[in-house]
Amino acid sequence: MRNCNHRGHTIFFGNRPKIIASATVAGPKECAGIVGQYVDRPISDDMFGEDTFEKAECKMLSVAIDQAIRNAALERKQIDVLFSGDLLNQIISASFAARDFDIPFLGVYSACSTMSESILLAASMVNAGYAVRAVAATGSHFASAERQYRYPLEQGTTRPPQSQWTVTGAGGCVISSEGEGIAIVSGTMGKVVDFGVTDVNNMGAAMAPACADTLIRHFRDTDTQPEDYDLIVSGDLGALGSRILKDLTWEKGFDVSSNHVDCGEIIYKVIEDEFQGGSGAGCSAVVFNSYIMSKLISGQFRRVLFAATGALLSTVSSGQGESIPCISHAVELVR
Repeated sequence: MRNCNHRGHTIFFGNRPKIIASATVAGPKECAGIVGQYVDRPISDDMFGEDTFEKAECKMLSVAIDQAIRNAALERKQIDVLFSGDLLNQIISASFAARDFDIPFLGVYSACSTMSESILLAASMVNAGYAVRAVAATGSHFASAERQYRYPLEQGTTRPPQSQWTVTGAGGCVISSEGEGIAIVSGTMGKVVDFGVTDVNNMGAAMAPACADTLIRHFRDTDTQPEDYDLIVSGDLGALGSRILKDLTWEKGFDVSSNHVDCGEIIYKVIEDEFQGGSGAGCSAVVFNSYIMSKLISGQFRRVLFAATGALLSTVSSGQGESIPCISHAVELVR
């Protein structure tokens, strides 16, 4: 077994852990767009048969984890560790979902970048030989996020044009040292970046600098250029944040304009109706584990750089007038 090595802040996985299966659950609004045809479990009711939005969010995550294990033709007892997180207070969706599985659980919080961080951590453990199989998963729910971070839905508050819509959905994948799948060849750890944005409705502007920082460091650490990838996928920047990301990377000599796509921009059918597009931990989880993975498996994409982004704010920090620190973690995948 070859040990992993690193350059700068990028880990190179010598044993190439593989994503051998993935699964997603998504709400009706999310399934109305192009991503919907790739979702394993589309749901017609945001309540998902539960009596609260928070319980529905937890159920979605449980179903996504269970379906990913099933799609890998495995049993729960064959999974060595579960990496999962979400947006709710003390990541209760993930920890409450984990109680349904007799699997060691490592909770992860990285806001909307939890999916890429979970993959990076799971791949690190599998690559090092500490686990044979691991699951990485996360999710979010529009209604639970709104009443935690913004306003109760019953208040009918007008949404500003710079806002995004938190995705109702969950996704997970099984990462293994055995079997066939999509190889995880490297991962770049994000730094916390804060450009002083204080508008809690403008997540794209807040997160774009963190995504740019991680992408630039990844290109430099790996001696690659944007054109070396079939697709560079950011998570949850939305329409405005994507434009800012392209400007920031271009200023540093890296032009991602020709092959960049943002999960928040493509999750919904008509971007104009959803303001800046999608956000939330479930956004990149659903898009990556359904649409992106399907394209990798089919061979349409052969090399993808996935960099989900997260805004590390809370209602406490916002109430105290703090700006919004953000982070982005990237993983490189090869068919």
